[in-house]
Amino acid sequence: MECEKFYCPFNDCSAVLVREIGEDEVIMESECPICHRLFCARCNVGWHSKIGCEDYQRLNEDERGSEDLMVREMANQKNWKRCPRCKFYVERIDGCLHITCRLITL
Repeated sequence: MECEKFYCPFNDCSAVLVREIGEDEVIMESECPICHRLFCARCNVGWHSKIGCEDYQRLNEDERGSEDLMVREMANQKNWKRCPRCKFYVERIDGCLHITCRLITL
C-alpha cells in the first residue's frame, strides 16, 4: 500500500500525517492525533460540516471561513438569495424573484 504525507491544516499544529493511497473507501472527516481537531481529509482543511466537499471546493477562497459557512447555512435556512453581481445576500419580502443590484458602477 502506498502512502502520502500531508500536514494538519491548522497553522498552529502542522503535524505531519500519513494517508494511505488506493483505499476504496474515501475518508473525509478525520481527527488530527496531535491537536485533536477535526478536518476534512479530502479537502485538507478544517472540517466543513453541513456542506459537501464538491460544494466547498466550488466556493471562492474568501467564502471558505467558518463564519462564511455559518452565514451560508443561515441563508439557506431563511431562503435568502445572492445577488448575481455583488454576491450580497438579500431577502425577498414581496414582489417577483428578480434581483437588481444596488451597487452603482462608476
